[in-house]
Amino acid sequence: MRTQYPVYGRIDGPIVIIGFGSIGRGTLPLIERHFDFDAEKLCVVEPDPAASTFLAQRDITHVQEALTPQNYREVLGRLFPEGQGGFCVNLSVDTSSLDLMKFCRERGVLYIDTVVEPWAGFYFETTDNAQRTNYALRQKVRDEKAANPGGTTAVSCCGANPGMVSWFVKEALTTLARDTGRVTPAPANRADWATLMRDLGVKGVHIAERDTQARRRPRPRGTFVNTWSVEGFIAEGFQPAELGWGTHETWFPENGHSFDTGCQSGIWLARPGAITRVHTWCPTPGPQFGFLVTHNEAISISDYYTLGDVSAPEFRPTCHYAYHPCDDAVLSLHEMFGSGRQQSVHEILDESEIVEGIDELGVLLYGHERNALWYGSRLSNEETRQLAPYQNATGLQVTSAVLAGMVWALENPQAGIVETDEMDHARCLEVQRPYLGPVEAHYTDWTPLQDRWEHFEEDIDPSDPWLFRNVLAS
Repeated sequence: MRTQYPVYGRIDGPIVIIGFGSIGRGTLPLIERHFDFDAEKLCVVEPDPAASTFLAQRDITHVQEALTPQNYREVLGRLFPEGQGGFCVNLSVDTSSLDLMKFCRERGVLYIDTVVEPWAGFYFETTDNAQRTNYALRQKVRDEKAANPGGTTAVSCCGANPGMVSWFVKEALTTLARDTGRVTPAPANRADWATLMRDLGVKGVHIAERDTQARRRPRPRGTFVNTWSVEGFIAEGFQPAELGWGTHETWFPENGHSFDTGCQSGIWLARPGAITRVHTWCPTPGPQFGFLVTHNEAISISDYYTLGDVSAPEFRPTCHYAYHPCDDAVLSLHEMFGSGRQQSVHEILDESEIVEGIDELGVLLYGHERNALWYGSRLSNEETRQLAPYQNATGLQVTSAVLAGMVWALENPQAGIVETDEMDHARCLEVQRPYLGPVEAHYTDWTPLQDRWEHFEEDIDPSDPWLFRNVLAS
């Protein structure tokens, strides 16, 4: 018997998916399931000819062009005629999210992406490390929001992370408040949420992820293997390590740099994120190393939960990604940074070849009276195959967040430029949750001062186990 999926609304006008890698391919069936639209108005912009056969079999138009600063307005102008509206789903690399977003809002076209992406060449050709940060990329989008408030909705950075994890933070805060006996009104705005986080004693948040998906075939040397976009991971891995900087911190890294413009919530380290390790915790492995890879949510969450003047806040949480990718990706990173060059072959673990493992992605809220709370999705590849086609567990956590963001945008078409922290988390998770597998809360008494090697002296501060000084691996 065919499964009946909820249809969340009708999209009038064209639907254009930009980019058809693992995330674009996985998002397509969710759009087909959950929206009413004219099939002949759906198209995919993807320069790789490999997408042609797949799309032709489904009678989907394939625009085989790479968007560039010189042609994007002309190409998108053909696909989004004036006055027809539509939806632009940007899941690409090497395209400027900000430029595409601005064009779509000019045309009255709804827009969503999963990252603030720059044009090709930016990550490796820009010599100023401060300008290569996600802080700088995000700030340009926030400046555009401030300069042109309201108008057609454009959802910025709505994947698993950034994206879903911001909704998890609010769910975790609600869970912690309930479990500690706090009887408070439901937060109604940003200040209420920040006040709740402060009053609960939360000092910071790890976006704590462990990917254990694996196949039987060993990773070939000279090949970068990952469970999602290799190009995307390499790009962000070469950016400086970056984090939101909380008010409880008493030490500043020697290689750290701050910002004196914008929201001032983040700092960056003069070191690539993909070789910067931090101590963290996830339910399956318990204590583990993660990589401090820069992500938009590290800055946006610290910004959203700030109380007081941004230059001298009363309260702000520390926040950063703490990512343990699949084992093949760890080996790939080790080989790449060790050799000083990128591998020439890229492989994404296909859902049909993965034989074990889950992607355990959540938020670890720490420093409160219950010590630490992990809240997140523990989705297996086996369950993913039953839920949706063309993707592994990592992909479905992303594509289902794209679906939720699209639903929210369709229901709030004049919200202007928004980040996921600013959206209705309950509505978004209502849409997304059927695709997330077990969504669980786990308390732990672990701290970064536990399970360390005692034979060697480390630069730690025992006065507060949750200082970043103790989280950063020496």
